[in-house]
Parts: sequence; structure tokens; C-alpha cells
Amino acid sequence: MKNKFEQLKFNLQNLEKQGLCLAFSGGIDSALLLFTCKDMNITAVTLHSVFQTDEELYFTKDFCNRLGVRHDVVTFNPLEDDILVNNPVDRCYHCKKIFFTKIKDFAQNNNLKYILDGTNYDDLRVYRPGLKALKELDIISPFAKFQITKQEIREYAKLCGLTIYNKPSAPCIATRFPYNTRLDKNSIEKIKSAEKILKTIGFENNRVRLHNDIARIEIPPDEFNSFTEKRVQIINELKKLDIQYLTLDIEGIRSGSMDIELPQNYVK
Repeated sequence: MKNKFEQLKFNLQNLEKQGLCLAFSGGIDSALLLFTCKDMNITAVTLHSVFQTDEELYFTKDFCNRLGVRHDVVTFNPLEDDILVNNPVDRCYHCKKIFFTKIKDFAQNNNLKYILDGTNYDDLRVYRPGLKALKELDIISPFAKFQITKQEIREYAKLCGLTIYNKPSAPCIATRFPYNTRLDKNSIEKIKSAEKILKTIGFENNRVRLHNDIARIEIPPDEFNSFTEKRVQIINELKKLDIQYLTLDIEGIRSGSMDIELPQNYVK
């Protein structure tokens, strides 16, 4: 495993003289990639919109500050885009096309030739419409290129001493809604607040999926007993958000649970 990361670092060292620009979300993938390149000519750029939480933005700023890496933030409002607001099946493609086009403009203005992102090898095996945008814009995904999986990223991050090696994934908030559901700021903020409440109560790794007036809560199965014990507190807190029905998904937390109704030709 270590050899893969050494090859990756050597490859990036051959590019860094012409400037590297990393799309830094604050997840463990892009965090480890930034840590690997911290002594290179690299700038981290973070997207900030209603699809991300303020906590994620604060983390990216703090992480870059501690590494001594230059950090910039690109903002845009997806709810002003006619396509994104309707949450189509290929929403991620359109969103990443907008975001990485902005990053390309930033990189060009700052003499940074190569743009990187934290896509890993596992991401190539599931439904990720945003990958098409990365390909079209010539974005480099080092982890995918060197066939480095999520588990390998976590293990190597631990070896590197990164305390966030086991940090839960934090996918785009738009993934909490069924496809073709019109997105609005009120519903998005409701989801953010609900997930923050659950974290405060003790469920750090959670998703709240909103199906009209039903909130489907996903947590790890081994936390179901704790959830039941705290049921009254959870109900009292989440009901304040004007959520009519609360349900616990007994399948547990999982990536892409909104993708199960997609036609087979979409999920590859």
C-alpha cells in the first residue's frame, strides 16, 4: 500500500513546478491528498454553497492554516441555476461542471497548471455522474489513477498521524433529497439542522433523507440501541424543525441510498 502513495507523491512532484490546485472539500480523501502535497507549490480551493455546511468550511480553513497551505474559497448559489434546483438524476455532473470551471478560471489566474481532486478508486465503481465533468475538464484524480481505495486512504492517513483518518464522509446535502425533487433553501437548512442535532446527541455519522414530510434517518446499525434509548430526546428536538414524520431506516447508513430507484443503465 505504501508504495502506491510513494508513486503518487513522486508523480505530483514532477508536476508541482508548474503549479497545483486542489479542490479541497475537507473530506479525508482531499485532506490526505493535501497533506501529501503540503510542501509543494499547491493552493487549496474550497466550494461553499448551500449544499455544504458552515462546519465543513471552517474545517477546511483550519486544516489549511495548520498545514501552512494557501486556501481560497469559491462561492456560488446552486438554487439560482435552473437545472440544479430541480435536482435531476445527473445533478452532480452539472454542479461539478460549474464548480470546476470556476476552479479552472482561478487556477489560470494564479498560474497553476494542474487541477487535482480527491476522487478515489472506489468512486469509479458506483454512480458518480460528476466524474464525467472531471474528465471533460481534464481534472487529475491521483487516488483513482493509482488505484487507491477509501480503506487504503484511511489506513495511510492513520499512518501519517492524521487524527481525522476515520472522519465520516460528508456528501453534498442535495443527496438527502429524491431525484427530481425541487430544492429550496428552507428544506436544505432543515436537513442541515436535523443532522447537526443528531451529531450533538451523539450520532456523529448520520444522514437525514427528506421524502416530502417524512424524514428517513440513517445511522450505523450498531447505534440502533442507543438511538432507541434517546428516542424521546430525538423526537422532541427534530419536531422543532417542523418535520411531520420521523423514521429510522433499519438498513443503516449507506452511500447512495437515493440511487436504488435509478434504471440499471445509470448505476455502473
